[in-house]
Amino acid sequence: MFQTINPYTQEVLARYQYASHDTIEKTLETATLAQSSWQRKSFTERGELFTRLAQLLKGTAFRLATLISKEMGKPIKEARAEILKCAWACDYYALNSEKLLAEEELKSDATHSYLRYEPLGTILGIMPWNFPFWQVFRFVVPSLMAGNVAIIKHAPNTTGCGEEIADLFVAAGFPKGILQHLILDNEQVAQLIANPQIHAVTLTGSETAGSSVAATAGKHLKKTVLELGGSDAFIVLEDADMELAVTTAVQSRMQNAGQSCIAAKRFLVAENIKTTFIEALKQKLWALKFGNPLNEETEVGVIARQDLLEKLHLQVQTSIEKGAVLDLGGFIHENFYAPTILSNVTAGMPAFDEELFGGVFAITTFANEQEAVTLTNQSKYGLAASIWSKDTTKASFLAKQLQVGAVFINALVRSDPRLPFGGIKHSGYGRELSYFGLKEFCNIKTIYVG
Repeated sequence: MFQTINPYTQEVLARYQYASHDTIEKTLETATLAQSSWQRKSFTERGELFTRLAQLLKGTAFRLATLISKEMGKPIKEARAEILKCAWACDYYALNSEKLLAEEELKSDATHSYLRYEPLGTILGIMPWNFPFWQVFRFVVPSLMAGNVAIIKHAPNTTGCGEEIADLFVAAGFPKGILQHLILDNEQVAQLIANPQIHAVTLTGSETAGSSVAATAGKHLKKTVLELGGSDAFIVLEDADMELAVTTAVQSRMQNAGQSCIAAKRFLVAENIKTTFIEALKQKLWALKFGNPLNEETEVGVIARQDLLEKLHLQVQTSIEKGAVLDLGGFIHENFYAPTILSNVTAGMPAFDEELFGGVFAITTFANEQEAVTLTNQSKYGLAASIWSKDTTKASFLAKQLQVGAVFINALVRSDPRLPFGGIKHSGYGRELSYFGLKEFCNIKTIYVG
């Protein structure tokens, strides 16, 4: 047994019990039976169900957002936007999957040769708490439209969101077993990965969790897609639009109280504009409204768990001990972490080397653009980055040199159903979303007619 706790009020929300062996076996059998008929349905039939699900999400957005806010502390406005983004994904893949997964003609010496994209079967999704609806929908919508079925294991502190998602699929009219939620401990997850009725695994989470899942899946020769941590560089060149850069910096770093894998975390700023950038940053941060996540005016919510709050503070304190300068914040207030600016951050400090999951701006200066590239690539992570410059030709040239999965120029780094999403190095491998995400859990079958 375990319980979910509201991180703002510390109220116990619900108590849950881990799934029994019989429940797990029944879930697997149900998924296997469902998949055999699901893959025979047309794209139109699958799409109609996702269109219905999108309508259901839009119609219940307030209730679902309230659950998110209570379970992990996200401001209600952000939680509502998350639900609507899930609806967008449903609509997008309902409309476009058939075209994106169409058979492809290939020239060869055959009379006829072509590729087909066929589903792998039952996919296990191990999901995180920070975007408890979007992370699930980002995985399941393209995977299910491709003909797979899914079993999700949600993070313990957002178990209620996992249960609600499974209920939504039922309410939208999906056949039994297309998406199921199991409440599992780590040992049960490892056993499930090993089960022959699971055909592939995806995980969004920590580097440690990803390494463990990849090792277990690899032992059983199962494909994995991993979206892990990030320490995204936010590169501000001398000719940047300062107002736009600072406004977006605050949005990127403080969204979800800084608890986002693709948040800007390392701010690489040209030496000559460092002081201007920091002072503008302070003005924006002082204006933010902290408070009850359920209040409409709240802009920044709490850190999702006490252990995460304590880890973040330790990373900040250790960075200061190693020479970082504290320009703002650096303290805990109840379950909030004050917006924090650290300057003079260098390699060897947690603020540079590690992922800080909270509203900490780690500022490092550079003397020239190539040094900015070097500093960006010095990280073991490679999820995304952004470049801020009025010279987009120059920014595009620099973007090609960055060892990351995505570079956004003069724009907020974000996921989008139309664009591939994922990282390299310790940020994981594989892609979600776009046609790459649709094909990750497909058998790419060559057919050759002699």
